[in-house]
Amino acid sequence: MTQTETPPFPKDDTPSPQVWLVCNASSGSNDDASVAAVEQALAEAGFPVGRTLRFPDEEAPTPAVLDAAQVDMLAVFGGDGTTHSVVAGVAGWSGSVLVLPGGTMNMLPKRLHGDVPAADIIARLGAGPLETIRPTVISSRHGVGLTGILAGPGTVWNEVREAMRALNIVEFVNTAAQAISWSANGPKVVCAEADCGREEGYAAITVTPGEDGLEANGYYAESLADYAGQGIALLNRDFRDGPHDSLGNHRQIRLVCPSGEPMGLLIDGEPFDGAAEEVFYLATCEVDLVTTRDGS
Repeated sequence: MTQTETPPFPKDDTPSPQVWLVCNASSGSNDDASVAAVEQALAEAGFPVGRTLRFPDEEAPTPAVLDAAQVDMLAVFGGDGTTHSVVAGVAGWSGSVLVLPGGTMNMLPKRLHGDVPAADIIARLGAGPLETIRPTVISSRHGVGLTGILAGPGTVWNEVREAMRALNIVEFVNTAAQAISWSANGPKVVCAEADCGREEGYAAITVTPGEDGLEANGYYAESLADYAGQGIALLNRDFRDGPHDSLGNHRQIRLVCPSGEPMGLLIDGEPFDGAAEEVFYLATCEVDLVTTRDGS
């Protein structure tokens, strides 16, 4: 991880920094009122929002668009999927990105700021120099993973989570029953590195970027009750609640479906088309992310 400090944006007689905000109304509690509260908090902190983009109805900005508008900082207020799309899309940009918690799990904001609400994070911005980092991330043929990947038949629980989010009770019950069965009978995934867990594989393997490497964990279950319990853990996105094996830390990790079937794959909570074999690498984020982790 690289860490830098830049002078605080001037807030007196000089022009305010150019700030854009990307939000997603379908992310967690990210509604019109919460977006307005974020806009107000940014203005009060000296970062008035020049433009608000409603993703995905409006496209996430590219580096060229941001540079043409002379944007200094891009704020993102959404869930993990929205954050993934926006941050991955501005790779190589010279400005900074402020990631705010506006979803369910908010994995990246927690890493950058701690488990605190958006208002507290914004309040920290005026306390001193703007501090940015380039944290470790996951690289693969699918692109970057900012917070982690989930591979295996256990990814079917994502469909259950989406049904629950949409308050579709009938679909929720149907997909939950299917998820229990598929978790038990779907094609397992193995970690192909040496001494990397059970040879028969796992219902789900998570890979999370850390400073020392990619942390892998394998999740399994021995009964339908265990599968149901694991499903609840996956719905809550707290994978540690499920029964699992630690699969070590790696600079590179190869996951394989021994049956040769395409594996289920989620990157930052969003579905991707997995192959029978996928390789993931430790990498560094390609844009500066604002951090207030040590802020008071």
